Amino acid sequence: VQLVESGGGSVQAGGSLRLSCQFSESIDPFWTLRWFRQRPGELRDVVAAISHDNIIEYADFAKGRFTISRDNDNKKLNLQMDSLKPEDPGVYYCYGLLDGSTYWGQGTQVTVSS
Repeated sequence: VQLVESGGGSVQAGGSLRLSCQFSESIDPFWTLRWFRQRPGELRDVVAAISHDNIIEYADFAKGRFTISRDNDNKKLNLQMDSLKPEDPGVYYCYGLLDGSTYWGQGTQVTVSS
């Protein structure tokens, strides 16, 4: 299974970006799908997660600003990011868990200028 992120870029603080993760196979069977971010010098943190039965969880910093969604028909995982802050930049990765195996995308860079 291949995962390819897109949608990263550079925005001003307060702006929005929509990240997408294209899966090479159906996302229906995946137990959980997640977005992570990795800021410079830090470990990867979970941003948001959506389960097979559409239970959604957000990191505290993402609540009220970010929205995760899954598009099963188009095999995509999305992350709408609004009200971006100067502390949000990093590399954003999509992730999937299927039958005990984990899958990662290559990451997409997000930059926020103040």
